[in-house]
Amino acid sequence: MAASPHTLSSRLLAGWVGGCVWYLERRAIQESPHKFLHLFRNVNKQWITFQHFSFLKRMYVTQLNRSHNQQVKPKPEPVASPFLEKTSSGQAKAEMYEMRPLSPPSLSLSRKPNEKELIELEPASVIEDSIDVRKETKEEKRWKEMKLQVYDLPGILARLSKIKLTGLVVSTTAAGFALAPGPFDWPCFLLTSVGTGLASCAANSINQFFEVPFDSNMNRTKNRPLVRGQISPLLAVSFATCCAVPGVAILTWGVNPLTGALGLFNIFLYTCCYTPLKRISIVNTWVGAVVGAIPPVMGWTAATGSLDAGAFLLGGILYSWQFPHFNALSWGLREDYSRGGYCMMSVTHPGLCRRVALRHCLALLVLSAAAPVLDITTWTFPFMSLPINAYISYLGFRFYVDADRRSSRRLFFCSLWHLPLLLLLMLTCKRPRGDGDAAPPPS
Repeated sequence: MAASPHTLSSRLLAGWVGGCVWYLERRAIQESPHKFLHLFRNVNKQWITFQHFSFLKRMYVTQLNRSHNQQVKPKPEPVASPFLEKTSSGQAKAEMYEMRPLSPPSLSLSRKPNEKELIELEPASVIEDSIDVRKETKEEKRWKEMKLQVYDLPGILARLSKIKLTGLVVSTTAAGFALAPGPFDWPCFLLTSVGTGLASCAANSINQFFEVPFDSNMNRTKNRPLVRGQISPLLAVSFATCCAVPGVAILTWGVNPLTGALGLFNIFLYTCCYTPLKRISIVNTWVGAVVGAIPPVMGWTAATGSLDAGAFLLGGILYSWQFPHFNALSWGLREDYSRGGYCMMSVTHPGLCRRVALRHCLALLVLSAAAPVLDITTWTFPFMSLPINAYISYLGFRFYVDADRRSSRRLFFCSLWHLPLLLLLMLTCKRPRGDGDAAPPPS
């Protein structure tokens, strides 16, 4: 049976519409992943940050405060005197108690005529309080110039020159002068002590001048005068110059040229070699030990005018003593030294730090036994110094084995009294000199 033209046209129209719908559905299915990926990329570029969470939190708190009927506490008036503090606090409490109590939650918000005023007042009071707090914190954190008082200057300069370390340097120089052979010359001794002290003050001041940026990062040195700004760098350099020039001049022309040359060389070694090496290599510890070993040699040369075996022995004792002393000190300050950027054995080579400390503790036993061989002391000195040398060697061994803060502190505090006692025993056991054994006077 043949189909009518109307039926044929309706079928063609339905097929064409169905094909269009099928094409559109297929295209939508194909493009939906691309649209999703594009949407994901757009969202991915705008991650939720801390500011979004803060904004949501503020919105939540605002809506929550609107739902509650909180009263605004009036800000108390500023008091003019600290004696009115109690009265002002009492008035604030009275005002708080006089405030209208909270309405029951059953009442609707529309029945409260002052609701809008309270809601408008609350953000304003919060903003005012935050502004006041910011002003107070800014005033507290604002840098204030420290004014230098005349009566504070001696103490500041004493800390700039490391007066305790300078005292130790002068005492070792005096020991070297007293242990030297020959008669004791008091004017020469006083000139040597003053010149050595001035040279030490100059070296320490220049050292602090160079290390200001690094000392500010360490708890041990952050209160030094230059770091805190108590004095200017120009004043520090001027003070160092005023100490170095007369100090070297006194040692050169007041004592002898050899002692003056040793003093000048020690200032150069400490400021231009040891100080920059502290941030470069662990060799700085050995260079610093040489710096500490020169003062007793200067005392010997001031008394004799020459470099003898006794001068090198005293320098060797001071050289070896500094390793257990400083290595034990630096062990407890490893965090500080690493924060300041200093290259110390305790930070970069902890095993070597402990070995070197023990090695030089044992070297003190050998050097003490060599003193009578070089005719500096009698043979009673090695036996009298054996207990203290054995004790510091034992503490050096405990520091090598335990490698903790307690053992390092014990070794450090032992080194503080070990050196003065050892030098005192050397003076007690000094070999007496006859008239024929007297050394020639210093040139």
